[in-house]
Amino acid sequence: MGKLTLVAGASTHPFRFSFKAAHMLKQFGHPVYLVGRTPGEVAGEPIHTSWPEKLDRLDTITLYLNPVHQAIVAEKIITLNPKRIIFNPGAENDELAFKAQREGIEVEYACTLVMLNTGQY
Repeated sequence: MGKLTLVAGASTHPFRFSFKAAHMLKQFGHPVYLVGRTPGEVAGEPIHTSWPEKLDRLDTITLYLNPVHQAIVAEKIITLNPKRIIFNPGAENDELAFKAQREGIEVEYACTLVMLNTGQY
């Protein structure tokens, strides 16, 4: 079984990297939980418009939110206690990264798509 990944900033627009990531994560065998501003469906999975209180077996949160939007949900991100957070290009946020590391959460400034394609995920 793959690594359960929450895609933050999920979108139904095919040109968005979060859309591509949801598809590629599933293609590589990783279950996804999608959170976005607008409901819809991507890769056969619903986009939730609110954050879960808890997600069992959550491995990774991959962020496609800019730091302004991250600030609104930063505590929810930390409370979910993923094993790691991936800050994709454009989502870099030293303040949230520091908070996460302080809580024992691994932090990576990387591209989920590249990580998947190069076997680093």
